[in-house]
Amino acid sequence: MNLAEGVQLVSFGILSAAVLLSALGVVLLKNVVYSAFLLGGSFISIAGLYFLLNADFVAAAQVLVYVGAINVLILFAIMLVNKDEEYAEVKGSSVRQAATALVCLGLFALLGTMVVSTPWAISSETAAGNDSIVTIGIHFFTDFLLPFELVSVLLLMALIGAIVLARREFIPEIRGVDGQDDALMLPERQREMVSSSSSEMK
Repeated sequence: MNLAEGVQLVSFGILSAAVLLSALGVVLLKNVVYSAFLLGGSFISIAGLYFLLNADFVAAAQVLVYVGAINVLILFAIMLVNKDEEYAEVKGSSVRQAATALVCLGLFALLGTMVVSTPWAISSETAAGNDSIVTIGIHFFTDFLLPFELVSVLLLMALIGAIVLARREFIPEIRGVDGQDDALMLPERQREMVSSSSSEMK
């Protein structure tokens, strides 16, 4: 993608502002649903920055993996476990916030130093455009084949673990029916069932 220099500068400014504002919203907002949506906006803005750098494959992977998979997974997790309740203030939260701010400032200073000290001159021999996809594919299936397959196995293990943890121990609507309590319990997570009479008394 070849854009005029002015268009590139304006696009870079807009995308950079979107990344920074959405990232601040993720950290500062107390509503986790809004934070999750702003996280998706930050991911999309980063994909736009990749697109400005002619890294079209990385931009597409950013949208597909981070926005289409990870961010959607975070939203589903929030919608499944989020409850409308007031959270009590944690003792010593100001100390934790100050420590977090200090760590963030340290990381910002480190990244800023790296940005200033790195030579950003682009070589004329650097592959750009569609040639980058071919280069990434060659490296994936030659030099980095073993780590690529190990990551896929690791993700499969994480998926199986998530399925095991998400299984329900019983179905509340039909709990208490004779002969069905044992069938609805997971064999690896045996627990005492609360009788229907005691639950009604509570």
